[in-house]
Amino acid sequence: MEEEIQFLLDVTTEKMEKAISHLDKELVGIRAGKADPNMLSNITVDYYGSETPLSQVANINTPDARTISIQPWEKAMIGPIEKAIQLANIGLNPVNNGEVIHLNIPVLTEERRKELVKQAKTEGETAKISIRNARRDANDELKQMKKDGLSEDVEKDTEAEVQKLTDKYIKIVDEKIEKKESDILTI
Repeated sequence: MEEEIQFLLDVTTEKMEKAISHLDKELVGIRAGKADPNMLSNITVDYYGSETPLSQVANINTPDARTISIQPWEKAMIGPIEKAIQLANIGLNPVNNGEVIHLNIPVLTEERRKELVKQAKTEGETAKISIRNARRDANDELKQMKKDGLSEDVEKDTEAEVQKLTDKYIKIVDEKIEKKESDILTI
């Protein structure tokens, strides 16, 4: 039974870790008014018929706090990259000079900042729901194990352990959202 309990805790922890890494990915996409190459991490480009991440067909830099420059490794990729950025609908207009594509990051208005904070909080709430679902799954599994002969003491101790995990990961989500909120609201 001990091995099963440990396996259950490991699986639960893994599910909660995945919720956190998904949150990280989503928060990177929410721009805080500063140029960040990660803003383009979800963009794929049609590279000779196959969808390829932008970072694999071009060099992405931030020459200053308000500009992202994208230098394709092949000049022929300028058009497809420009098209991919427009289709990604990230609110940035690519400007190309024939060799390099520049994205100018506009200064965020107060209203836009509030929208982005709300978006970040929504992502945080989604992550918390995933974490709570992992807790529920673990507790359901424990109830099943109890029917199969697990002692009540072990069940209660493991439930407490699962709750500790849940609290730990919910706290991580709150900290990440707080940090993102202060990034967005800092001018």
